[in-house]
Order: sequence, then structure tokens, then C-alpha cells
Amino acid sequence: MPSGAWETGLLLQMKSFAAGVAALALFAACTNETKPADAPAATAKGEAMVAAADPLAVEAGLEMLRQGGSAIDAAIAVELTLGLVEPESSGIGGGGFLVHYRGSDQAIDAYDGREWAPAGATPDMFMVDGKPLPFELAQASGKSVGTPALIPMLKLVHEQHGKLPWAKLFDPAIKLAEDGFVVGPRLSKSLASFAPMFAEDAQARAIYLDADGKPWPQGYVLKNPEYAKSLRAIAADGPGAMTQGAIADAIVRSAQREPRAGTLAVADLQAYAPRRLDALCAPFRVYRVCTMPSPSSANAMLSILGLYERARPTPGGPTNIEDWAAYVWASRLSYVDRDHYMADDRFVQAPTQELIAPAYLDARAKLIDLSKGQAAMPVGTPAGEALRDKWGSEAMQEHGTTHLSIVDHEGNAVSLTATIESEYGAHRMAGGFWLNNQLTDFSLEPVIGGKPAANAVAPRKAPRSSMSPSVITDKDGKLVMVVGSMGGSTIIASVSRTIIGVLDWKQTPQEAVGTQAVFARTPEIMVEASRMPQEMSDALGKLGWRIVPEALGSGTHAILVTPKGLIGGADPREEGAAVGLPAPALSPE
Repeated sequence: MPSGAWETGLLLQMKSFAAGVAALALFAACTNETKPADAPAATAKGEAMVAAADPLAVEAGLEMLRQGGSAIDAAIAVELTLGLVEPESSGIGGGGFLVHYRGSDQAIDAYDGREWAPAGATPDMFMVDGKPLPFELAQASGKSVGTPALIPMLKLVHEQHGKLPWAKLFDPAIKLAEDGFVVGPRLSKSLASFAPMFAEDAQARAIYLDADGKPWPQGYVLKNPEYAKSLRAIAADGPGAMTQGAIADAIVRSAQREPRAGTLAVADLQAYAPRRLDALCAPFRVYRVCTMPSPSSANAMLSILGLYERARPTPGGPTNIEDWAAYVWASRLSYVDRDHYMADDRFVQAPTQELIAPAYLDARAKLIDLSKGQAAMPVGTPAGEALRDKWGSEAMQEHGTTHLSIVDHEGNAVSLTATIESEYGAHRMAGGFWLNNQLTDFSLEPVIGGKPAANAVAPRKAPRSSMSPSVITDKDGKLVMVVGSMGGSTIIASVSRTIIGVLDWKQTPQEAVGTQAVFARTPEIMVEASRMPQEMSDALGKLGWRIVPEALGSGTHAILVTPKGLIGGADPREEGAAVGLPAPALSPE
């Protein structure tokens, strides 16, 4: 597309935003839907931008940008701070995926920081008496702890795309950990919910509970000196601070602690290696969407977009029943394939590219009938019947996570999704941070229906992930959008829905991330009860879909590039923010 046509298209898109807002307001007025009280009042704008799940973390990233740092410098400062102020979701005891866009030459790289199972892991390690452990017991155990991978991955990306010194990126988080930060409503609620669990871990008890064993309330200034100590060591010594010495020993002791002790050893920490990979890209309309390859199953997000596009060549908008019916169909078909085939392709044949091949999507789209719903969805054969018949399908639900989106003044962009899996990971701390329970993202059952699960546990294997950090360009490679989300396997739905919202429905990023969540992974189609208009739920139900109202959450953060600057949106379901910076002032000659 010629650059002039592209800019004209974007200008038209921006003009349509106001019309979209008016249409949504009119639709809401015609229903019983009330605007959620948590919806932000404004959309962020700027020439550089940080969007993340907590304002303190956003400010840490902006501080790096003000000092001349790159998008990756800002991303590292944001994530280190999130590990402190949003400890239930992510941190240096976990892992993540990162997609990087380089403004100078439009190169897109993907970075794999997914945890590995230890060498002592076995396919049946979550089985007891022939049955899988209940998830709660599997999670809160040393068995679930994979090799922490976030810091090695961030160091690799920094070496290739950072501008500021590595140690400087740790300053904001260290200062907050030592001086303290004010506990907000979201963290206060989380601390109250998990207070009994904190009491079982000596370090958690010292950080999150008072002398009487009660969780710190909203407004309390919480400090975490142990986390600050760990950050200082990593700032000085890099990833090596977590693979040998005091921090490594603390990680291993915690993972090997009873009950349900794991096998994680120092040798496992030292064996882990992050990877730079080619991003997985696919077309959507006139755009190109790039995300993570295996061990992510983000190809399911690309599949949803491709199937939706085929079913709705001319979309109607967020109040159109046929658009939502097409989205549900596309989701069901994509998740069925994802649950059957996807796993770490270093260990199994995962048809990552085949599942998003145009010819395959053409064939799958022929199954879509917008006039009706359908409970049972067939598994496709993107690589032939032999591969389909090799595996048993499993539909495990992953849980927590955080996401951040950043664009710097030079047009570089970062989409980073990081996680410790469930809230507070494995419910074990070391060095002031929570250890992940990422290994529960494996199939807890190694054999399903008499066939092996592609996502079964194996030594040094990475568990399948739904994290879908994404960068979108036009067909000429110019940056259009940066987006990603938290929410376990709902991430695939949240990211695809937000992309459709901005690019198809002409919503602002803020409108798109706040649009009702619809999660169509199984025959029961979950819809976000507080945001989905009853008329839309009823309409989908009349088509034959089994609609189940749920309190679905998400943490989607997006940045849109326009000729007039960046426009950002932060998920209103959390306490995040999207904050822009103006262009830097020119130095006097």
C-alpha cells in the first residue's frame, strides 16, 4: 500500500472513532447495560508511550524513556517494578515472551523466555493412584516450579536492543522496594484473599502480613527489602546471580521443600537458555500481525483473525450479531486445533505454520454457518490424519499473567507478556519474589483417551503457553499497533478481539480493550456478564450457542500508531495506565 494511501486510511479511521463512540453510547442507552465504573475517562496520547497494569510500573518505564532509553530499556524497568507492585501476576521467578519491532529497519524479532521442566521431571509426576492431582495441589507445590527464565531472556534482548546500562534499569524497582509503595485496592483485595497461604511461607509472612498475621490493608506502605537485595545482585551480575550463589540456592531449597517437593536443581537453572526466534506472522485484512511461535500457541490467535476475516469480509461493528457469531465460530475452531496439536516444537511435531496456512483456513472457514451455533467442533488435519490421530486432546485452562506495550521516540516497540502462571505462582518464595507454577501448564495427564498428550511433561521441555504478545504493521512494514494481554488461555481471545475492535470496528484502543470479553474455547461460551448487553447474549443463545455469563477478566494493553501520534488504551478491569510522552525537545545548537 502506498504510504499516502496508508496515511489517508488512518486519518479516516481516526475520524470514524468519534462516530464509533456515539454509536456505542446509543446502543448502551437502548439496553439495560450500564457503563462499568472502572472505565477510564480518557484515552492516552503521545509520541512515545508505555501501557501496563500499574501506574508505578508505567512511571518506571517513562523514566527510562526520559533518560534516552529504548523501548526494551523501558520494558525491563516496567516488568521489574510489576514484580514488586503486582506480585501475584509475574516476576523474576517466572518467564515470558517478548516481540520487538525495530523502527530503523522494521525488523521484528521474537524472544522465548518460557520456563523449562527440570531434568528430573517425568510425564506422570502430577499423577497419583492413576489420577491427576487436583489443580490446587499441583499448583501449590515444588513439582510445578520450572526454571525461572525471565531475567535470562530480558538480558538477551537488552544486549541486542538496549541503550541504557543494564544496572540503571533496576533503579526504580529497587527504590520502591526499599522505600515502599502504597498498597492499592487490587493488591489489597489479593492480599486479603491469600492471607492463609502467606502464613505458610516464612518470607511471604514477613512481607505481606502484620505481627498478628493479618494482611496489610489498602493505603499501607509496603516494603520488600529481600526483593531489593535480589535486584541489586542481578543488576551487578546479570542472570548469573540467579544460577549460582545465594539466590540460586534459595530457589532450589524452596522448590524442593515438602509437601509435594519438586526436583528443580542448580544444574537446571544453569542449563536454561533463552532464544531469539523468527516471529510468527500472518495477514489480517491489509495488515500483518506478528506474534510468538511455539512454545506459544499464539497461532490460535492468528487463526481466529483469519477465520473471522473469511466469515465477515465486511464487518458490521461491535453491536452486530453476525460479527460476534463469526468470532465465536472462529474461536471454537481455532481452540479445538490448538488444544489438540500445540506443544513445544523442540519435542513434538507442532503444526504451527500449517494451522494458519491460507488454504487450511479457507477449508476451515467453510464449516462456519452464521445462522446457527454448534457444540461439537471437529479437529482439523493441517498436517494430515496421521498427526491428528497421534495425539489426545486436552483443554487445560492456564491462569494469571501481565502484559505491557511500549513504543519509544525512535519508533521501536516492545510487546511483552510475562507470568508466574497462577496467582502467586507455586505459593513459594525465594529472594523476595514468587516462584512460578508454570509446569501446571503441561497436561497433568500424559495419556488422554489412550493416546499421548502432545503437551505432556518431559525433561527440559517448555509447557505450552497462550501468551500472545503482538506487533502489527501495514503491508509495507510500518508499525500500526502493539498489543497483548493477561488471562491464561483467554489471552488468545482477548488479543484477537482487541485487534478486531481497533482495525475492523474502528474503536479506539481504550474502547477495544474495554469491550466485553467472549471466551469460546469449549461448548460453553463464556461471556463477560457485566459488559455484554443482555440482548447480545440472548441473540447468540437463540442461534444455538450455549451462553454462560461469567466474571471474565483480562489485562489488555494496546498502543495504536496514527499520523497524529500514538493512542493508547489500558484495560479498565485493572489499575493500569497508558501514558504518553511528547517528542523530546531539540537541543540548542
